[in-house]
Amino acid sequence: MALERTFSIIKPDATRRNLTGAVNAMIEAAGLRIVAQKRVHMTRAQAETFYGVHKERPFFGELVDFMISEPVVVQVLEGEGAIAKYRDVMGATNPANAADGTIRKAHALSVGENTVHGSDAPETAAIEIAQFFAGNEIVG
Repeated sequence: MALERTFSIIKPDATRRNLTGAVNAMIEAAGLRIVAQKRVHMTRAQAETFYGVHKERPFFGELVDFMISEPVVVQVLEGEGAIAKYRDVMGATNPANAADGTIRKAHALSVGENTVHGSDAPETAAIEIAQFFAGNEIVG
């Protein structure tokens, strides 16, 4: 498997409950390195751009409101097969369906407040990383 990077967001439900360290520990235990990380309060424009793929979906407005409600932690993760590995450690979107030992099983409150976001493909990861990080902010 190739060394790759993926994008992660620790969402408002987790930052509100001071779970950044607990989530980071699970990320690192899965063999991923955090090569960039910062705490930001997303603007409405940032959230609407980030979740633009869902613009026509009925939950779009609620999702944007949620993502701007509290600070988030945006991250770049690196490792062998990082995208698939992070999606595995995140667990199913619905925490009730997430496997034991996953971030969402351990910390998510609901389908909407599901603690983390992770890129689903290399192309998506590149776009998402570029939205929040300049190249010199990523230190492998």
